[in-house]
Amino acid sequence: MIDKAVKSPRLVLASGSPRRVELLNQIGIDCDVFPTDIDETVATDELAKDYVMRLARQKAQACLERLDASLSHQPIIAADTTVVYSNRILGKPESPEDAVKMLQLLAGKMHHVHTAVSLAFNGELNIALSTTAVEMIAMTTAQIEAYVATGEHKGKAGSYGIQGAAATWIKRIDGSYSGVMGLPLYQTAELLRKIDFID
Repeated sequence: MIDKAVKSPRLVLASGSPRRVELLNQIGIDCDVFPTDIDETVATDELAKDYVMRLARQKAQACLERLDASLSHQPIIAADTTVVYSNRILGKPESPEDAVKMLQLLAGKMHHVHTAVSLAFNGELNIALSTTAVEMIAMTTAQIEAYVATGEHKGKAGSYGIQGAAATWIKRIDGSYSGVMGLPLYQTAELLRKIDFID
């Protein structure tokens, strides 16, 4: 349990994602940003849900191992997001050409976005998963190439950001909008309520 009278409600975010910082700020939570660097290779025959939960767990553990004493009392939140189409995991694009191929694959179809969020605190690690179905409209190669040329695809699973220009391609979603952005706020809040970090 967090002693709110003694400590201000801050946590450690094991991510360098500005979107995740913004989402936490949206619900009134300040954070100390502490990015982690782990191997994100997909294991043989690993399912997408298992993959994101494993990475979220490993990111929290890696952060915990590297924190100095001044931050050790704070809860650690870590998250991982991946896009899946037809059982194929689409991570962050390695090049503009890779991004174009991903978006061509997703155009005019339904895909799923899995985001796992983990919370490490007081020697315990808990994890939650958000899955959202996303339907994209059909796009021409010219439209996709123009989007990729803006650079918005960089660092984003599936090569698009739902909160950016690609929003005009999203016909509908079934699930968590914030989860598609990279941090499902409902699941995050539920984890934080369990340790009495928020009401």
